[in-house]
Amino acid sequence: MEEKIIELKNYLLDAIENYKKGNFEEHPYDLAKELEKLRDLDETEYESICKKIPSELFAEILCEMPSYIQEEIVEVISDKKVANIASNMDSDDASEFIYNISQKDEEAAQTILSKLDEEDKQIIEKLNSYEENEAGSYMQSELFMATLNEQIGTALKRLKKLKNEDHLDNIFHVFLVDKKGKLIGSIGLEELILFDKEQGFNEIPQDKIKNYACNHKSDISEVVEMFTHYNLSSLAIVDEKEKLIGRITHDDIHDVIQEQDTKQIYSLAGVNDDAEHEESIYLIGKKRAVWLGINLITAILASVVIGLFDSTIQSLVALAVLMPIVASMGGNAGTQTLTVTVRQMALGEISYEDAKKTITKEVLISLANGFLFALVIGIIAFLWFKIPLLGLVIALSMIINLLSAGFFGAVIPILLEKFEIDPAIGSTVILTTVTDVVGFFSFLGLATIILL
Repeated sequence: MEEKIIELKNYLLDAIENYKKGNFEEHPYDLAKELEKLRDLDETEYESICKKIPSELFAEILCEMPSYIQEEIVEVISDKKVANIASNMDSDDASEFIYNISQKDEEAAQTILSKLDEEDKQIIEKLNSYEENEAGSYMQSELFMATLNEQIGTALKRLKKLKNEDHLDNIFHVFLVDKKGKLIGSIGLEELILFDKEQGFNEIPQDKIKNYACNHKSDISEVVEMFTHYNLSSLAIVDEKEKLIGRITHDDIHDVIQEQDTKQIYSLAGVNDDAEHEESIYLIGKKRAVWLGINLITAILASVVIGLFDSTIQSLVALAVLMPIVASMGGNAGTQTLTVTVRQMALGEISYEDAKKTITKEVLISLANGFLFALVIGIIAFLWFKIPLLGLVIALSMIINLLSAGFFGAVIPILLEKFEIDPAIGSTVILTTVTDVVGFFSFLGLATIILL
């Protein structure tokens, strides 16, 4: 382990030295990953390296690191250096950085804000004033705009100067505004180079100017849809008066999509997304225990159903052997339907209005699979136990359970969305309960009627 620590330390020190000499080739992401490894192996060396990293470079590195590391950075380096790091970040990254720190130490976050210049402080406070799901909380105030009467050559010289001074990055468009700052549209840089530098922006044909924008109070899901549907690299953000106040870039939306997908997967598993990013085993276990407790209650409900037929099971032990098959097939079929439905809802492909079509499709698929596997398990049960009617019982139960799994796997998330509840949360628990209860009740109920 000592050799690994020395290797990581030397790698990071060499990268820092190369950065200072202007011979820097490493990507901040790679440095972030190596710095994380060093943190896990030796906190003393980690803190030593952090203090040596220039603020400009550290700003890029921290943007690639998890939120829990950003939260604790005030314990590693001075408040003054943290403030310098924040001032070297894009406004959206800086606001998220300060927000992450405030989650652990509000006083430290306020101290860092007080050390920033007034303009940066106001921008960060404004961005952090938005709700988490609002477009404004993801925008950055750094953008490149021009008025219609400005010459293209003059604007490009201004852009070159801003790039050389590191005031702007990831510039894909020139945003065109009127004298009051109201957004007119945007033109891509690859389109702009086709025109003469002496031309004014007002001479550009209207079909070359795109007008994609979103209100700063809009839900971020609307922004995601616009990026997805229109293949955007950046999107203008405007206020209620259509005044241009910021932009959201594709890399920010990539992060949002990744977060949404992760949250959806965790929710389907009954796991809290925020809790899983905690380092505390206690907090993670506590959040998981809530859903496990709910699962326990639903499992007891299924056991109660089994208890209603205890005399039936005692009369024919084969039923106990076959019961897990019924429950397992119903659960898996329901999970297939549920996963597909929730995912399509997240992508905007289906909604409450499409419920009838979606439910019909899933029921037909489940019914077809029900008949197929009813035949298979019916034959297996007959050959296994030499009881013809037992094969019929489990076959009929299989059809009923898979049919209910398909139906409820589609209905549950659609109904939850109708009542403005995240379909990914709770769907699995409800569906598992339904398939277990229906499966056991139909199998044991039919066995009681047909076999006894």
